[in-house]
Amino acid sequence: MTQDDESFLKRLLATFKVEADEHVAAMSSLLLELEQPAAPELAAQRIEALFREAHSLKGAARSVNLADIERVCQALERVLSTLKRGELALSADLLAALNRTLDGLTQLLARDVGGQPMPDAVPASRLVHALEAVPGAADLPEPAGQAEPAAHAVPLSAGPGADTVRIAATKLEALLLRAEDLQAFKFSADHLAEEQHALGNTLFEWRREWNKSARHARVVQRALAKPGHAAGDALAVNLRALAQVFDAVERDELFIKSLGERFAQLERVAAQERRALAGVVDKLLDDMKQALMLPFASFLEGMPKLVRDLARDSGKEVDLTMQGTALEIDRRLLEQMKTPLIHLLRNAVDHGIESPDERRRAGKPARGRIAIEVAAREGNRIELVVADDGAGIDVQRVKAKASQLGLQSAAGLAAMSDAQACVLVFESGLSTSPLLTDLSGHGLGLAIVREKVERLGGTVELSARSGAGTRFVIVLPATLATFRGLLVGVGDHQFVLPSRSVERVARVKEGGVRTVANRESIELDGQALSLVRLAAVLGLPERGPARRDDGHLPLAVLAHGGRRMAFAVDEVIGDQEVLVKPLGPPLKRVRNVAGATVLGAGRVVPLLNVADLLKSALHAGAARAAPAAAARAPEAPPRSLLVVEDSITSRALLKGILESAGYRVSTAVDGMDALTRLQTGRFDLVVSDVEMPRMDGFELTTRIRADKRLTELPVVLVTALGSREDKERGVEVGANAYIVKSSFDQANLVDVIGALV
Repeated sequence: MTQDDESFLKRLLATFKVEADEHVAAMSSLLLELEQPAAPELAAQRIEALFREAHSLKGAARSVNLADIERVCQALERVLSTLKRGELALSADLLAALNRTLDGLTQLLARDVGGQPMPDAVPASRLVHALEAVPGAADLPEPAGQAEPAAHAVPLSAGPGADTVRIAATKLEALLLRAEDLQAFKFSADHLAEEQHALGNTLFEWRREWNKSARHARVVQRALAKPGHAAGDALAVNLRALAQVFDAVERDELFIKSLGERFAQLERVAAQERRALAGVVDKLLDDMKQALMLPFASFLEGMPKLVRDLARDSGKEVDLTMQGTALEIDRRLLEQMKTPLIHLLRNAVDHGIESPDERRRAGKPARGRIAIEVAAREGNRIELVVADDGAGIDVQRVKAKASQLGLQSAAGLAAMSDAQACVLVFESGLSTSPLLTDLSGHGLGLAIVREKVERLGGTVELSARSGAGTRFVIVLPATLATFRGLLVGVGDHQFVLPSRSVERVARVKEGGVRTVANRESIELDGQALSLVRLAAVLGLPERGPARRDDGHLPLAVLAHGGRRMAFAVDEVIGDQEVLVKPLGPPLKRVRNVAGATVLGAGRVVPLLNVADLLKSALHAGAARAAPAAAARAPEAPPRSLLVVEDSITSRALLKGILESAGYRVSTAVDGMDALTRLQTGRFDLVVSDVEMPRMDGFELTTRIRADKRLTELPVVLVTALGSREDKERGVEVGANAYIVKSSFDQANLVDVIGALV
């Protein structure tokens, strides 16, 4: 195969990947619709559409020689054909089988087209066998439909294609028009360059003539200065040279006047060109932003299936509704918001929506409801609302967990309102889940949501009532890149503060700064406000008061996430539009810095992260108040763990992982051995398998909880049992964490243990 053939096949495979993703997404949506009650005519239309999607995917897979995907689609066609003819009834079991097939297809596509290692991918033969086992679907002829035979064999290692996105033709036409407008400025630039070249030649000729006149002037000067000659004799002798000097002065006067007029004309033309070019560039930038704008619907395609799968795994019934999804937003922002939205949906299913029995007892419908609403707000901003009608937030449990983690003092928690206490769920490590699993309970989900949203320049607010559901409101900019910022100076450095977070700028007398409880404060508009020095927060040397001649302190009042604080600076330079560039590796995440911008003369100025600044200001104040001796506190001894595992290989693996993480590890071969060791030694945590001889992990946990001396000892179960019933039993016996071996990750295990000890 030639290099051109290989390049063609790679492009073909990349095209297939885009098409296959669309077919799979469409089939997923159709299956979700089929699960909902509908009139027979509507159900028949959905089955027909599903059949056509499977048929199209089969033909596309055949054209690139992906035999496994083709075989699965062919078996799927047979089942759907039987369903179309009414020879097979639509049932919950059949829908479950179709969903499992679609999950398998997704894994095969990720492996064979995306080049991702998928060790858990279900073999195509097993998927086909499962479909053929559907009653009435076996031994049926292949549905009618022609597909072109494979013209080329595409190697499966060709790798994934470039990222692609569909753009409306009208947007492309607008971009083409803007690009054509730029042609005029290219021609104008040629004209300006020619004019400047002509001016340069004129100046060169003038310089040559001026040198001649200068020589004549020097002759006259020497003659006048020569001793022994009268001034009149010198003038008579050098009259010709003097006349030439006078002619040069007159000529230069005319030349300078002409040169000034030409430069004034050039200046006017350049100003006009600059204004016109700025307008075209701004329009081109707007059109480019529009080209990158995608409807929320494209981003939310996989969310109904995600909610369905999460609800099925947790034994719950949940409906997802979406409104306003036609609204467009920057594609780059959509990609950044995918992880936060998944965390919110998972949180709603895991922690918010109750089981059907609990909902019935509470007088609610058995099926829970999660709603996603998208709406436009003023100032080119987007509002994303994620709400559920679940159990809400147990404020007392949140306060208890916050107290346990030391996030607030007991007095501070007691003084908090319910709304203030709910905000604590955004703190890293705080979770009200009774069990840590591979999916939830780590207390990181909502912390990640807040961090992501704030880094995008947005805000997130939470409102909840016990038993009445939870509502998250996220406000984001519709586009990224440019925004207005306040330029401030600190010493010899300059920084940009996002204008949206600057409540106001002010100047206060330095004598008006007060110190209360080791913290500076000022009075502004009749209200007390905490004051921090931006230089101190950023670790820069502060400019002394002597350098401020008027005795006033410039400051910017920043507000974000319900917090408000004044930051003292050395100079407030002004408000201007800036182009933000993100920081790349290894500066991907720098505290207090959100990005950078380039100002005049190529000067790079950091853009500050206001959310980080407010947190750093609080920590900086606490650090100044803390004694220096605390930094030299002796290191705590390593925590002692007990690993209970009957397999010698697994026992050695767990012991090595945990010892590498700095823990002191002892081992036991089963539950009985573990109980003996717990009675004779002191341990900070137990890591146990479930399936063991003599005494399994469930029984061991039960016995630990029954012992008054051990009742508070954390227990982590690491097992191959991953069903919902097994996890529920883990909760019942009192386990603190439940990690399934099929999704085992040593970093996850270490993080879980670190959160418990």
